Amino acid sequence: MSQKPAKELLRQVINELANLYEERELTALARHYLHDRFHVDSIKLALNSPVHFDEKLMSHDLKLLRAATPLQHVVGFGVFYGRRFKCGPDALIPRPETEELVSWVIQGIGELKDSQVRVLDIGTGTGCIPITLALERKGLKVEGFDISSEALALAQKNAEQLKADVTFSRLDILQENLIGRYHVIVSNPPYIPESDKAQMHSNVLDYEPGLALFVPNNDPLLFYRVIAQKAMPALLEGGSLYFEIHEAYGHEVMKLLESEGYQNVSLKQDMQGKDRMIRARI
Repeated sequence: MSQKPAKELLRQVINELANLYEERELTALARHYLHDRFHVDSIKLALNSPVHFDEKLMSHDLKLLRAATPLQHVVGFGVFYGRRFKCGPDALIPRPETEELVSWVIQGIGELKDSQVRVLDIGTGTGCIPITLALERKGLKVEGFDISSEALALAQKNAEQLKADVTFSRLDILQENLIGRYHVIVSNPPYIPESDKAQMHSNVLDYEPGLALFVPNNDPLLFYRVIAQKAMPALLEGGSLYFEIHEAYGHEVMKLLESEGYQNVSLKQDMQGKDRMIRARI
């Protein structure tokens, strides 16, 4: 093990990754890396405390980061709703805007009067949505579906590690119907048009599954339309459908849901002021 003052170690990481990101993003990445890998928090940085670190491990990590490998893949986890979720190339990395969607769902569940609320997450990935719901609201019956067996295996590991009671199953929502009945159905489906690839960073394009990201340019609402149609008979009376959405398609998704017979369709912005989530009821 080696030892360096916290600020010197931070400067070293920043210098190693220079020219890869804008300065603000680079500093944030370096601080997150030191926190997640070597437990260097803001207090240690402020006090410039000595930090014990594995030089060989850090060298390996920085090589991966220079190749645009996402930090969550380097350290093996991402933080979502204050909990660590295992991450890897088989599922999307949990993102802050999805935390806001989960908070909205939790609020909506709190308004239900049923003794046991049934919740389904479609396209579950790491399992961050259903696992968080199961842990934040005890007594729910929670399920998560995904087309990817590899993503489901990752979600199952996260549920076991976090001690969450969630049932995961494989389902291709474009080809199969929903069988159960639910009070809440939530989905963060693929919604990025293929044409947007040119503006995306390589740490997303090269390391996260395109299956979970992209939709055809000529049908960007594909998953919203199919899920809305298949959720309608699966939702119990008074049930709600929640979506995370592409910021450019908020009003189009609202119109789609209204045309499918949903009521009380609400569009909600995230903390960045972007149209990011929708709730519809039956």
